[in-house]
Amino acid sequence: MRSLITKTNPKSPISEQYRTIRTNIQFSVVDRPLRSIMVTSSAPAEGKSTTVANLAVVFAQQGKKVLLIDADLRKPTVHYTFRKDNYIGLTNVLTKQAPFQAAVKETDVDNLFVLTSGPIPPNPAELLGSSAMEELLAEAYKQFDLVLFDTPPVLAVTDAQILANQCDGTILVVHSGKTEIEAAQKAKELLINAKGKLLGVVLNQKKQKESSYYYYYGNK
Repeated sequence: MRSLITKTNPKSPISEQYRTIRTNIQFSVVDRPLRSIMVTSSAPAEGKSTTVANLAVVFAQQGKKVLLIDADLRKPTVHYTFRKDNYIGLTNVLTKQAPFQAAVKETDVDNLFVLTSGPIPPNPAELLGSSAMEELLAEAYKQFDLVLFDTPPVLAVTDAQILANQCDGTILVVHSGKTEIEAAQKAKELLINAKGKLLGVVLNQKKQKESSYYYYYGNK
C-alpha cells in the first residue's frame, strides 16, 4: 500500500512538511479562490501519486471537503492507496456510463473522497480534453471545496498538459538526486505553454539528518 503518512503518523516530520506545502499553496494564490490543483512530475516514479494523496489528506484534515481524482488513466494508483475497487470511476463518468455521484467513493479520512480512474481507456488524452471533463469539474465544484488531480508525467504523454489549463494551479514533483534538471525545466516549459498556472515545485526525498523530507519551492 502506498504510504499515507499524514493519516498513519500525522505528527511525524514528513507530515509536518506536507502541512507546510499546504500552507504555501494557500498563500500562493491570495487574490483568487483555488478550487482545483493538478499534481504531476516530469518522469515516472518521482513520487507524484504519494504527494497528491498526502496533500489530499492534509487539506481534508483542515476541514475542507476534498475530492481526489485519479486522472492517470495509464497507470492509476489511487484505488490501491485508498483500498477501493476500480470498476467504476472517472472514465465511466466521462463516457456517460455512470453518474458522477455514483462514481465518487468515501474514504476513511473525514472530508476526503476519491474518484478512481475506472477502466483504462484506449484514448486517455481525448477523454481528459473532452467537454465531459469540463462538465465533471463544474459538478465537482458544486459539491467539493477542493479538487486534486493525479496526472501522468508531463514528458511521457500529453495528458497533464491537456488538464493543466483546466485547473487553477499545478504542482510539479521532482525527485532529489534522480530528476534531471533539463527534464524538470522541459516539464515546466510544457506546462506553462499549455497555459498551466505553476504554483511551485515539491522536492521529494531530500535527505536531511537521515530523514526523508518534502520541501516546497516557488516556481522562480
